Amino acid sequence: MPNDPSTPPDLHTVIEALAEASTALTEMPLGRREFPSRTAVATLVEELRALLFPGYFGTSELTLGTLRYHLGARLDRVLHGLRDQIQRGLMASDPACGDCGGRSLDLAQAFLLRLPEVRRLLATDIQAGFEGDPAATSPDEVLFCYPGLLAITSQRLAHELLKLGVPLLPRMITEHAHSLTGIDIHPGARIGERFFIDHGTGVVIGETCVIGCNVRIYQGVTLGAKSFPLDAEGHPIKGIPRHPVVEDDVIIYSNATILGRITLGKGSAVGGNVWLTRSVPPGSVITQANEKDGMPS
Repeated sequence: MPNDPSTPPDLHTVIEALAEASTALTEMPLGRREFPSRTAVATLVEELRALLFPGYFGTSELTLGTLRYHLGARLDRVLHGLRDQIQRGLMASDPACGDCGGRSLDLAQAFLLRLPEVRRLLATDIQAGFEGDPAATSPDEVLFCYPGLLAITSQRLAHELLKLGVPLLPRMITEHAHSLTGIDIHPGARIGERFFIDHGTGVVIGETCVIGCNVRIYQGVTLGAKSFPLDAEGHPIKGIPRHPVVEDDVIIYSNATILGRITLGKGSAVGGNVWLTRSVPPGSVITQANEKDGMPS
């Protein structure tokens, strides 16, 4: 029998059920759950892009005379906003967090000191994109238009936060880039200079990947884990190396799937649609045909 529309629903029961479910999710008291804001974190990433590439993002009417003023004002804004979001992440992740305010300020300042190196790495990524794509008319086009550059910018920023031990924010940053570009790079991946993702849609790069210098990958590539080791109670063991190592000067073509803690030797090329679960020596050329035969050329 359908519900009688004249009988009001028992919303109190719904409220009680939702309240119980919420308190059962974690042992942390409700008042301590000051989670970072997705909107604020996304805004901070845009502010950081404007710091890394002034005149390209953010205020465009810059001159040599006003550049340092704008950089200083933006840097101060980022420092305070980042400190607040880091503090929220610390409080959400650690119920016993002591002096979260002081710790978050120290972490925010340490992160900002790493921006010049991030900027240097991104400059090499831009140049690799320009040199690696004959359709690119200028480095500016790579910076403005290429989803791969947006994704690697977010990942390089998130990676520095992760190395500092900042909780939640690194994954929030890379997942925001994932939603914008379709490129999923875990903040834990270690990526060398001159990294170029061409087209990009559907690329997945796992947490413990190590990628060397001058590596190029195409759309649909997966650098993933073959299996998930379990502990004695059947739970996944966290943090162990389980994703590929890609050495310098490797090219991986579209829709290749490379799984497990294997090594792609320097200068190798992996063809489209290849499924690879074993290491290959430097200079290998892996295609569907020769991988099926187990004979890299």
